[in-house]
Formats: sequence, structure tokens, C-alpha cells
Amino acid sequence: MDRLAPHQVSVVVIGHNDAAHVTEAVRSALAQGPAVREVVAVDDCSTDGSAELLDRLAGTEPRLRVVRHPVNSGGCGTPRNTGLDTVTAPYVMFLDSDDVLPPGAVDALLTAAVEEDAEVAGGLCVRRELPSGHEVAWQQRLYTARAVVGRPAQRPLLVRDTLCVNKLYRTAFLTAHGIRFPEGGFRYEDFVFTARVFAADPRVVLVPDRVYVWHVRRSAERLSISLDRAGIDNWRARTRASRIAHEILLGAGQKELARAARAKFLDHELRLYLRELGLRDESYRRAWWAHTREYLATYDAADLGPRPAAPGRLLAQVVLASPEPRDLPRLGELAARPARLLPPYARAADGTPVWSADLPQVTLESLPTCPVRLLPLAVDARLRPRARGTVLRLRLHELYGRVAAAGPEALEVEWRPRDGAPGRYGAARTEDARWRRTVALTPAPDGTWTAETAVDLAALAAYGTGTWDLRLRVLFADGASRGTTAHAVVGAGLLRRRAVVSARHAVVLVQPYATHSGALALRLAPGAGGIVSVAHARLRRLIV
Repeated sequence: MDRLAPHQVSVVVIGHNDAAHVTEAVRSALAQGPAVREVVAVDDCSTDGSAELLDRLAGTEPRLRVVRHPVNSGGCGTPRNTGLDTVTAPYVMFLDSDDVLPPGAVDALLTAAVEEDAEVAGGLCVRRELPSGHEVAWQQRLYTARAVVGRPAQRPLLVRDTLCVNKLYRTAFLTAHGIRFPEGGFRYEDFVFTARVFAADPRVVLVPDRVYVWHVRRSAERLSISLDRAGIDNWRARTRASRIAHEILLGAGQKELARAARAKFLDHELRLYLRELGLRDESYRRAWWAHTREYLATYDAADLGPRPAAPGRLLAQVVLASPEPRDLPRLGELAARPARLLPPYARAADGTPVWSADLPQVTLESLPTCPVRLLPLAVDARLRPRARGTVLRLRLHELYGRVAAAGPEALEVEWRPRDGAPGRYGAARTEDARWRRTVALTPAPDGTWTAETAVDLAALAAYGTGTWDLRLRVLFADGASRGTTAHAVVGAGLLRRRAVVSARHAVVLVQPYATHSGALALRLAPGAGGIVSVAHARLRRLIV
């Protein structure tokens, strides 16, 4: 950064009633160093003392400017626009009050933008679950190495990253094209802003550096917009923003980007909400189904064309083909990541694979020729208690002859800690043979393949209290493989909540369960401390 002029970046921080976190966000922006000319903190009429905290901090930090809204705007767009109207630096970034910029974020983006003469520089955002600290990279495929995109149409995948906060923008570019956020209570304003940016055809540079930490607080009293999905208005807001983004791109002549935006809706939004639809009440389901059919009716044949690697398109076709909600458990499994297509595997009168006998118009003709690495494989998983331990039984289903043709030989079985960090589970846990092994697949008379392996629950519990997800990889004769999860089978004779004897912990509480998408997972609570924590959790649920 020595060869770059200092004070080139303004960081706009927005917040409303977030006194617990806003100063941490602002400090993370100020800590970026001399590249930051100013931090503009826009307080959207907070009543919890946030503005006073910012004023006190501004008294000791000359680079911090505080702007207060006299009336709450109802959303994130208006305060960001206020920040845009206030900044004075050649480049601008955005930061939410409950998130942080990691060290070096501004330098990484600014260096790339200047060296490549780019109007937009984007970097890797990670979603950090709190309090566990577990991190998941957002749209990581875009940020594996530095890349220059002369025009967004050359990289349609760009439209999948709808975040505005992991990017640096040339201020003059935004001003020249009149690019702003939707005002007021408009939700998912990022979708529209990002579409306006790409519609203006900027030169874009992408860097692999971590430039934004998105904090996910699922237990917060006030959930973020992306997490607060229980009401139908959230879905309507999301489809509205998606529709407007598509119209912006199409209106600007960015046909490839517009098509990619529609594909992104099917692969992300539709799958995300369908995985949770089975958890909602009947009123929500009917409203969701009717609204989704109305929105998908605007798609054309090319948007919904058969592509074996796109389960979202198949989900959309099922929704469009049925006027009433149907097949929700099966749709939820297909919406999983990776997708799982459960039986029945029906065929039309002419032998064409179809969704079901009563929806023959929804065809699956691409599956028999789909590459093995993309197949929506279905594996059933059953946990059975035995006198000397617990047995995991697995059954791989056929898929219109495609699985048999590939020759399945074995399954790699792995129990993966969901929210663990190396300090909690041990730095070398991914190589621990106590919970990762390969087992042979055996053909069964019914045309499926089966495998069986022991599960050492006490060994898993040695890593502490937590949730473990079952991950599988099917190995085929030609060397190909496909990673997947397993459909949890429940019923008589299968493992339920129980206590397991452990030499180390005396007792381990074990609870197998199905996730929202039907996959098998385990909750483990070892020792007396585990029993107490489970009891407290159950008591809290009863009180609530």
C-alpha cells in the first residue's frame, strides 16, 4: 500500500438500535489504516443509545462522522443512500452495524481496484455463526484467485453474489450512473443495488482475500432480514427484489446476466425456502405456493429448460404443475445441498422418466445421461442399536439405470462436526479414523446397494457436546465419485434418544434426528455436564 495514495476510501456504516455491536463495526473500519479517509456512521433514528455511543467515539476519532436520521427509514437502503450522499473519498464501501471488516480488507480491495483500473472490486465474504464461530464462505467459487472481468456479461456467475458489503466501488462510477439503493422499507435492497451496478457494465476485479465477516446471530431477539423467513411477507419481498433485479438487467440489454439472475433464484432462493416449507403451517404453505406459482409463471421455457445439474428447475416445474402444495418431503430433499431425489422413480407410458405417475408432464429425461458427479443420489440411513454398539445401515437407490451403469463400489462415511472449531474438536479431527471410514457396497435383490458400518458414539462424544452431520461419498468403478448426504429413516426398531455408556464420560446422551431437508444428524451430550445442558435446553423450550 506504500505506492498507493492514502485516504482514498470512505466506509459507510449503517445501524438502528444496535448499541451492542455498532462500535465494534466502526472500530473494524477505522482499524483498516491510512487507506480509509473517513467512516460515515449513519444512525437510522436509534432509541437505544447507539447514536450517543457513536458521538463519544467520534470525539476521539477525527475520521469518524456521525449522521443521524430524525425518523427511522424502515430499511437499509435509505441510510446507505445518506452515506453515499455524504462521502468524499474516491472509493466507497458499506458495512452493517452487526458485522466487521477483517484486517487488511480495504487494502486488498483498493490495491486490486487501482492496479486493474476497476470500477468495482469484490472479495470473499464469510458467514460466521455466533456464538460457535463456525464460518462458511459465501459464493467462494468467485473468489478463488484474482480475476479481472472486463464486462460482467463475461462472468454471469457474478449475479449470484448479491451482497453489496464485500465490494469496493468507485464513487464517481456510482454517481455518474445514478446508482442508489431502493428507499424506505424495501427488503433485500442488495439485490436491486447489485443489479444496477452490473447493468452499468463496470470493469470488475475479484480477489481471494477475506474482506467481510457477516455475523449470523440466530438467537437474536431481532433477526436479520435474511434469517427472518417465518412470515410470507419475507418471501414476497424476496421475489419482488428478484423480479426487479431481473428487469433492471434485461432493460439494460444484459440478457446473459438477466438469465443468470433467474437461474440464481431457482438454485438459491427457491431451494432455500422449499427446504423449510414443511415446517410452516397450512396457511403459510398455501400462500407461499400460490405466490411462487404466480412468480414462476413469468419464466419462459429457456429459464426452466431441462438441465441435469439444476434441481431448482425441476422444483419449479413441480410447483408450476400442481395448483396445490404437494410432495413437500420429497421436494425438501431435492432442495437439499447436495440434492437428493427420493423414490418413487416413475415413468410415463413411453418409458420417459417423470416426477410421479400423477405428474407425468414433469419429465426427468436428462437424468439417465447426467454425469455421475451431478446425480441427485438418494441414500437411506438407519441407525440401529445393538448389544455391543450402534450400527449405521445405508441403502443406495437406483436412478433410472444410471447408477448401475456407473458401477457403485463403496461409500466413504464421515461424521462431520457442524459448528466446531479446531480448538473445540481438535486440529486433526478430519483425519480421525474413529468417525471416518470406507465401506463396500453390496448389490441387493431389490436393485439397490447396501452397506453397514459401526458407529462409535462414545468416540464422537470425546470431542464434546455438539451436532454431527453424516456426509457420504459414493465411489464408482471408473473412479468417479459423488458427495451427498443421507435421508434419515425413522421408525420401529431404529435408534431413538438414548443414553450410551462411555468409559470416558460414564454416559453420553444421543439424539438422532432429521434436519430440515431430511438428512440424518446426531446430537451428542457427554457426561453430567451434557445431561445438565440438555435439561436446561428442554426447560427453556417449555418456558417459551
